[in-house]
Amino acid sequence: MTQKRTTLILILLVVALYVLDQVTKWSIVCNFHEPYLFYMDVVPVVTDCSLFHFNLVRAHNQGVAFGMGDGTVWAPFVFLSIQIAALVALVVFYRRGFFQTRILKAAWVCIMAGVLGNMTDRLLQGFWLKGAESLSFFENFANGYVVDFLDFSFPWIKTEMFPNGYHWPAFNVADSCVCIAAGLFLIASFFEPKQTPEKADQ
Repeated sequence: MTQKRTTLILILLVVALYVLDQVTKWSIVCNFHEPYLFYMDVVPVVTDCSLFHFNLVRAHNQGVAFGMGDGTVWAPFVFLSIQIAALVALVVFYRRGFFQTRILKAAWVCIMAGVLGNMTDRLLQGFWLKGAESLSFFENFANGYVVDFLDFSFPWIKTEMFPNGYHWPAFNVADSCVCIAAGLFLIASFFEPKQTPEKADQ
């Protein structure tokens, strides 16, 4: 398979995951009320399982993993800048042949889709909040956030902070892609890439 065809297939996979991420997020935004302090709408999906409970919710996160930086003035700008830098780095590294193996290519697809999905949220979602029409462009941009909606809790993991069972922070498809990419990068670190034999001089 030629390099151009491989690149095209990888880009199409990125687009497919990106579309899945955005479609699921916008379906939540269009059907759930905006959260205030905590979830306003909770749709139970799995409630009678002893291993885990699963709900659909609508959560806004201006920070990153586990809500770090959420609610701060600087978060939308700092994390958006980091995502843009990450995208540039991923494209540059790909063009330089860093992602040689199938595992690394799959990781590249996942992390590209994840970064693009959450970056789109930070750029657009602030403009769709109630009252956004009365705010300036800068204010709406500053209100940008990432839509999280997959909500899991584990009733068998009880702690002082979680007496009813540990509650995992809500996440989305893009977050899942980034986590999968991290796992693939870890797996790839245990394998040496196959060296392509150089062609003999003609």
